[in-house]
Amino acid sequence: METLRPRVRLDGLLVERGLAATREQARALVLAGKVAVAGSTMVKPGQAVRTDAPLEVSAPRAYVSRGGIKLAHALDRFRVDPRDRMCADVGASTGGFTDCLIQRGARRVYAIDVGYGQLDWRLRTDLTVVVMERTNARYLERLPEPVDLVTIDASFISLRLLIPTAIRWLADGGQIVALIKPQFEAGRGRVGRRGVVRDVSVHREVLESFAAWIHDNGLHLGGLTASPIRGPAGNVEFLARVLPASARGGVHHPDLQRAIAAALEEARSLVERAKDSMVSAAG
Repeated sequence: METLRPRVRLDGLLVERGLAATREQARALVLAGKVAVAGSTMVKPGQAVRTDAPLEVSAPRAYVSRGGIKLAHALDRFRVDPRDRMCADVGASTGGFTDCLIQRGARRVYAIDVGYGQLDWRLRTDLTVVVMERTNARYLERLPEPVDLVTIDASFISLRLLIPTAIRWLADGGQIVALIKPQFEAGRGRVGRRGVVRDVSVHREVLESFAAWIHDNGLHLGGLTASPIRGPAGNVEFLARVLPASARGGVHHPDLQRAIAAALEEARSLVERAKDSMVSAAG
C-alpha cells in the first residue's frame, strides 16, 4: 500500500520550491495558466498537491536557483546595495546568489565553488562573472582585487572556517552577507533525522553561538534575519550581515538579543505559514 504523502497548497509549494518569489506571484502564475503539476495545467492557487509533486512553470524564474530569493531578502533587509560594487560569491553552485548580485547591478562577481560544472550557462558566459571553480575558499588567501561584498552560501562546512578568510578579501567599507545553515553549525548530536534541525532551542543556540564567535574574533554583527524560504530538506535558515573590525554600526547587547529573538520569530512565522498551507490543503 502506498504511503500517503502530505499535501500542501499549490501557491505555497511554488514559493517553497523557489519557483515564485511570493505567494501573490504564485497565485498570479497559476491564474494565468502558467503552472502545471505532473503535466496538467492548474487553475486554482489553493489546489492541494503532494509535497513531492513535479511542478512546471512556463514563466521564467526570477533567479537561476532559489538561493537568489534568499539573498534578495537579505540585501533588502540589511539595505545592502551591490550596484557598481566588486563582489565575491562563496559556494556559488548553480548561481542563485551570483544571479541576484548581477541583476542588482554588481560590477563584477567572483563565483567561487569547490565543485565543477554547476554554474548556470547564462552566468558562466556573462562577462561580469569570473568563474573560480575547483577552488576551496577556505584556503584562498586573496582575490585578484579587493571586493566590497562577499556572499556565502556553503554546505558541509561551518561559516567559522570561511569568514576569517573572506574578511581578508574586503576593501575598506566592505561587508559579508552569509547564509547560516543550522545543520552545519550545530553539533552533530543536535541535528535531527535527515539532517534537519527542527528544535527552536537549537536555532537559538546556533545564532547566539555565532554572534559570540563574531564578537570574540573582533568582528561586528550588522544584522540577522530568517530566510524567507527553507532549505531543500526543510531546514529553517538565517542570514547574517558581518562587518570587519574597522566598521561601525554592529549590533550590541541588548539589541543583539532582540535581533536574535526577531529572527527566530520570523522563522517561527515561516513554519506556521507552511503548516497553515498544509491544513488549508487538507480541508
